[in-house]
Amino acid sequence: MTAKPRTRWMRLLLGVVLLAIGVSAYWQFFIRRPIGDGPAGPLVDRSKFARAWSDRPVLLIGMGDSVTAGFGASPGKSYFQRLVQNPEDEFRDLRAISLSTVFPNLRATNLAVSGSTSPQHLRTQIPKLERQPTNVLGIVVITTGGNDIIHNYGRSRPVEGAMYGATWEQAEPWITNFAARLETMLSEIRKAFPGGCHIFLANIYDPTDGVGDIQNAGLPAWSDGSRIHAEYNRIISTAAERHPDVHLVDIHSGFLGHGIHCAKFWHERHDRNDPHYWYFDNLEDPNNRGYDALRRLFLNSIANTMKPVSP
Repeated sequence: MTAKPRTRWMRLLLGVVLLAIGVSAYWQFFIRRPIGDGPAGPLVDRSKFARAWSDRPVLLIGMGDSVTAGFGASPGKSYFQRLVQNPEDEFRDLRAISLSTVFPNLRATNLAVSGSTSPQHLRTQIPKLERQPTNVLGIVVITTGGNDIIHNYGRSRPVEGAMYGATWEQAEPWITNFAARLETMLSEIRKAFPGGCHIFLANIYDPTDGVGDIQNAGLPAWSDGSRIHAEYNRIISTAAERHPDVHLVDIHSGFLGHGIHCAKFWHERHDRNDPHYWYFDNLEDPNNRGYDALRRLFLNSIANTMKPVSP
């Protein structure tokens, strides 16, 4: 073989190798979303669960959308179920750490409905809250507003409660309505617990890891989506700041780095200790590891609020 054909073959071979490397890298960092295994999310301080927090009757209520309903979780592994009691195959670090451990007189009811929006939460879930006796302490966990934003995935024109694709101008009155609606929800929940309650209100996570490139998750591009999302979270945060019995559960920060860019080691949100995807196949709900992380975020918020009874 002469030098010229050999050179052509070498160039062709090099091109094939570079193409293979490029395709592999694209798959690894832009398409593949590894889930991983084992525990996910922050550590929980076991010492805070060493004694009962209250010997009063306690009613745990779940309200909101599919995140609290547990869509996509394996049986017994939604964050709400894990708050109440540990699954049989509980991770070692959280064995015997649940609300049943610290509230010996705990009852639990989950009113959350998959696919529901904040107007539906006010209209259909709040009326199901029964007024409790004065000796009952209420613990209420809520995820609301996420479906207002992501529905109807760009498949229909934006409307209140399904605003995907809306401009900021279109969304402004719906955002104002959400703020008023949330205040009404909190007020009505409070009325159901004359003996007092604590409301643990989650903000809304971002599967784009703060980038806003929702089109890379398979949905239509949305130029004002990040701004609208941020305003919803501001309203939620402000509500928690305004009311001493409302506590923000910051799942937005907790989930950053575990969305569609989780495998990109150069991304500013990359979590090198757990570079894995915490979302379910439908993008808007967590997978099992995501629900574990949610459970830990809620547990920490509740533990930081409650104080053990005196020995």
